[in-house]
Amino acid sequence: MPRKTTRQSLTPAREGRAARVKGTKAQGKADAKAIHGQLPQWTTAEIAEAFRRFEAANPSPRGELEHVDPFTLLVAVVLSAQATDAGVNKATPALFALADTPGKMVKLGEARVRALIKTIGLYRTKAKNLIALSSKLVAEHGGRVPHDRAALEALPGVGRKTANVVLNVAFGEPTIAVDTHIFRVGNRTGLAVGKTPLEVEAKLMQAVPERYRLHAHHWLILHGRYVCLARRPLCEKCIIADLCKWPGKTTNTPASVSSSA
Repeated sequence: MPRKTTRQSLTPAREGRAARVKGTKAQGKADAKAIHGQLPQWTTAEIAEAFRRFEAANPSPRGELEHVDPFTLLVAVVLSAQATDAGVNKATPALFALADTPGKMVKLGEARVRALIKTIGLYRTKAKNLIALSSKLVAEHGGRVPHDRAALEALPGVGRKTANVVLNVAFGEPTIAVDTHIFRVGNRTGLAVGKTPLEVEAKLMQAVPERYRLHAHHWLILHGRYVCLARRPLCEKCIIADLCKWPGKTTNTPASVSSSA
């Protein structure tokens, strides 16, 4: 059976009829199966088709944290831990107006930083980390954000996910930062099942075709944020509904993807 074109596959989602979500009980059982890794495996062709669709729908995806350079990006990502991008974006303009370089951040001081970001969760710890990482950037990296994973992860408040975002967005590395949205999408769809973010990241890096890896991080985050929602996924608007292995929905557009794709 010939594979449908990407355009034909996107049409049902754009019209809100890609799939129907089953009842709450069925959804719960489906999520349980997904969590235990009991969903069917995606084929290489299905994975490639999914990312063809993501690219067709949004050729140049962008993150939603506002920044102007690697340092302001690093600060914004550190602040976004256990917080929303929208919340971070409300706080950072005033912060960056006073401290948009590591040197200025250190001079601003922890108390002033704390006051400027107090609307963000864990603001006390984050203020302390921003001063510490800025001091380390000045002392060890000439005030520049390093293009190196180990050096990034050595900064206070910076873990693997933050380092991956900086490497991807600031330096164009094909990394995939697994946040709660990507973790959910990977497990629920069966695309990349794992018990930890690191497991999901490793599977995605292995599964996502090389040509799509640079933007895979953003496509998957946006998909999880706006379509594959935690409580009630919008399967009717999902552009990969017919490929998704989650049994909590009934697909209206059966997939037909050649294994040779």
